[in-house]
Amino acid sequence: MASSLTKDSARPGTPGSEKTFFGHPRGLATLFMTEMWERFSYYGMRALLPLYLVAPGGLHLNPATATAIYSVYVSMVYLLAMPGGWFGDRVLGPRKTVAMAGGIIMLGHLTLALPSSGTFYAGLGLVAIGSGLLKANISTMVGHLYDGPADPRRDGGFTVFYMGINLGAFAAPLIIGTIGENVNWHLGFALAALGMALGLAQFLIGSRHLAERSSVVPTPLSAQEKSSTLRKAAIWAGIAVVFYAIVGFSGNYTLNWVLVPLTLLGVIIPTLVLVRIKRDKDLDRAEQSKMSAYIWFFVAAAVFWMIYDQGGSTLSIFADGSAENSVLGWDFPVSWYQSVNPVLIMALAPVFAWFWLALNRRGKEPSTIVKFGSGLVLVGASFFLFLAPLSIAEGGHKAAAMWLVAIYFVQTVGELLLSPVGLSVTTKMAPAKYASQMMGVWFLAVTAGDATTGLLSIAGVDLNKTNIVALEATLAVLAGVAVWMYRKKVKALMGDVR
Repeated sequence: MASSLTKDSARPGTPGSEKTFFGHPRGLATLFMTEMWERFSYYGMRALLPLYLVAPGGLHLNPATATAIYSVYVSMVYLLAMPGGWFGDRVLGPRKTVAMAGGIIMLGHLTLALPSSGTFYAGLGLVAIGSGLLKANISTMVGHLYDGPADPRRDGGFTVFYMGINLGAFAAPLIIGTIGENVNWHLGFALAALGMALGLAQFLIGSRHLAERSSVVPTPLSAQEKSSTLRKAAIWAGIAVVFYAIVGFSGNYTLNWVLVPLTLLGVIIPTLVLVRIKRDKDLDRAEQSKMSAYIWFFVAAAVFWMIYDQGGSTLSIFADGSAENSVLGWDFPVSWYQSVNPVLIMALAPVFAWFWLALNRRGKEPSTIVKFGSGLVLVGASFFLFLAPLSIAEGGHKAAAMWLVAIYFVQTVGELLLSPVGLSVTTKMAPAKYASQMMGVWFLAVTAGDATTGLLSIAGVDLNKTNIVALEATLAVLAGVAVWMYRKKVKALMGDVR
């Protein structure tokens, strides 16, 4: 037995391996680099997307349509994380699913690089599908590297992993954004494909360091389930093909025939998922109570992400036409604003972690509810701050770049208050029956928020207008105040969760 244990501990990628990555299993380096390059490709493309959509040299769409496309795309990435997790759990297993996802993402970026509007939308769809498949499964594989939830290295491992996310997100706009804006849009998208290719190559080379259970399909479909799933998928695909063929051949097709159904799905599916879990008779009274409390957090989070994710669309389009994008006389590409948030996350996250620990030792750490409400108030405050550069632009002047940096700073502080707390409370309040699905439910809050933005844009609402920005800001602040005012009721519903 002792000899067997020694062999196991020496095998790369398993807990206790002698080869480590900052004191963690060697497999963490593989997943770190995969996620870093995937985020590099994703955030680089996302930084270019709204600018390309409105540019005369791009698709030259109006800002409302560009914002709708951007919002629908982001909402679909998070919506597809749930079926992506299901696919990894029941069909291919996490490891093969991530490898396949990397290939789909790379193909999507290459398709975006083609100079055609038709292939452009196909490329967006491929990147969204690939991102959904990868997002749900790569974090699972990080967890597989450790000896269960009690492993003291586990939290640190996820911290290192998330640093990879922010490194990729920080570098992408600086490189891909610069090339895309200043040289050629499609070359920028091709660089995103190269980034994903590098990530996929090192994942395939380094996958020998991953835990063996990452290759296992946890709950494989039976032959009957597989047949039923394929049949249902074929029926729905057939209906979609027939429907859009009729619309296309009748000469009535417009982009809204795709955007409207997708935005409606982004609102309806999260609602149906929450209702199904809440009405499940298998949940005991305590779990039902926690789900009632969780709905408060979910709705508040949807409002938060509705405003926060406009940092990549509404604010970016504003900066493109109405901001003085220079510092001390030095001009920089508009896409560089998208690097502000990740660099602030890397700088401020350790400060927040230290601050909460210091307050906790004194018994003064704010409750989950207070942190959540504060995050909402701050994202609302960021849009109240947005009113200043808007009024400057309406007066015929260019707004200073530091106004936008200040908005991103306030939003980042709000994110650090709300997002980690939301992830934590999701795992703590999840009913036992839905323990593995609840992280996907949390991502649906992002879907609902971005889909709402998409619906507003499709309806022709100009999100860069002072009255609309003020209305959104007021909504977020009121939601934060409501969470705070009803904190005792929510706390009672949460039961033993703190």
